[in-house]
Amino acid sequence: MAIFLGSLLLDILGVITAIVVITFAYFKWSFQYWSRKNLPYIEPSIPFGSFPNPLSTRKSLCEILREMYDTARAKGWRSCGVYDTARPAVLIVDLELAKHVMTKDFNHFVDRGQYVNDRDDPLGSHLFAIGGKKWRNLRVKVTPTFTSGKLKAMFQTLADCGVILEKFFQETFEKEESVDIKDVFGRFTTDIIGSCAFGLECNSFKEPNSPFRVYGQKVFNLTKWKILEFAIASNFPALGRFLKIRSVDKDISDFFMKVVEDAVAYREKNNVRRNDVLQLLIDIKNNKEGQEGGYKGDGKTLNMDELAAQCFVFFIAGFETSSTTATFVLYELATHQDIQDKVREEIRTVLAKHDNKITYDSLSELTYMRQVIDEALRMYPPLSFVNRECVEDYKVPGEDLVIEKGTLIFIPIVGYHYDKEYYDNPNKFDPERFTEENKRTRHPYAHIPFGEGPRVCIGERFGIMQTKVGLTSILRNFRVTLNKETQVPLMLSPTAFITTAEGGIWLNVEKV
Repeated sequence: MAIFLGSLLLDILGVITAIVVITFAYFKWSFQYWSRKNLPYIEPSIPFGSFPNPLSTRKSLCEILREMYDTARAKGWRSCGVYDTARPAVLIVDLELAKHVMTKDFNHFVDRGQYVNDRDDPLGSHLFAIGGKKWRNLRVKVTPTFTSGKLKAMFQTLADCGVILEKFFQETFEKEESVDIKDVFGRFTTDIIGSCAFGLECNSFKEPNSPFRVYGQKVFNLTKWKILEFAIASNFPALGRFLKIRSVDKDISDFFMKVVEDAVAYREKNNVRRNDVLQLLIDIKNNKEGQEGGYKGDGKTLNMDELAAQCFVFFIAGFETSSTTATFVLYELATHQDIQDKVREEIRTVLAKHDNKITYDSLSELTYMRQVIDEALRMYPPLSFVNRECVEDYKVPGEDLVIEKGTLIFIPIVGYHYDKEYYDNPNKFDPERFTEENKRTRHPYAHIPFGEGPRVCIGERFGIMQTKVGLTSILRNFRVTLNKETQVPLMLSPTAFITTAEGGIWLNVEKV
């Protein structure tokens, strides 16, 4: 028996050794890809490639991308090779090349290269992740949701939520309490998106632990295990699907699927129509989108899984990115009281022309506030990068380089935003960078917080609108200052995919 167990142990050790050797050899071979292509590259290490170990690093994604970009920029590279674990990718440094990838030669870079598992994770097959013909058809159908007419129709929902937000600040002032502004704005945007995407009242201020709030936050609470799963699925999608790895956890998926199914069933049974995202998607599902018919991603109209996935991505993207932007705006205004006073003066001047009411038209007159928002988006872009996947071999203009089909492309937004060639003293908060005159002097791709080209964020105008409503509701009657609980200088979370301040941003509230 002992001899048998000893033999078995040796066999197991032999198998493990073989696996380790094969894996090591695979990585070594993979890491020679850019050498073979004669493209300069950032040195990789096993097993995470050019990136640090996501399970132990204390650097945020913003810091990592900035360091990569600065290294390549200092060496005069237009682009360089990096490795996302074992997968080769191109980091785009030159803004004209970024313009080719995102806009001019978009047909070569239609897809994002996101991991999608239709079978086990239907909510993960949303507009942000899908590619090819399926993405093109759906994008065309969903785009009318964000026309001026549709935004005006949804505006009253935003205004009503702004009243609730202002009331919350009044109560906070009376209680002499500080606020975690990310949490407060998260409730505000959750209520807005919940209504516009699902036609439901979330009541996040009365019920801070409502299911919408809890599950919405859980989407962005990435554990180290989840990060590791994503790394596996992104590099080996077939293995990811075999292991049934999901982008959206099952409990989150079950909740949102039921919400959508119930809302659709109610509207169809009772012939209820509303001016919101859900209604447009229902019309596509029922083939009521004009002569061209419904969405034919796979030769059919939108099914319930696909409909729910679009509602889901609008919800999570809409509430998180806008609350993130507003959080950093208020942090900078709390530390630059002169700029805050200037924003408040503009708000009061503009609203005085509109019966002191926040209206759709009044928001367009808040030009200085938009400069402040743009500067916050420069310094703290919610997404530090966007990615594309080459879908057809691409000859890089002016270079002896062909990017092969299947290669991942990284557009380092945060690198552009802190480049000293485009922004003097980039670590300084200065809204004057975004006057019309100053914007004309810069390359248009030097500021791309929403991405650019045909895959630019579809909800950009909606996001700016709800951010302006929230800021106006607060700043017209209240001053914010930094609370001692806020960590200064800010440290960005190393585990958050969306740019997030470690420990939160806490503010004091004063009446003015």
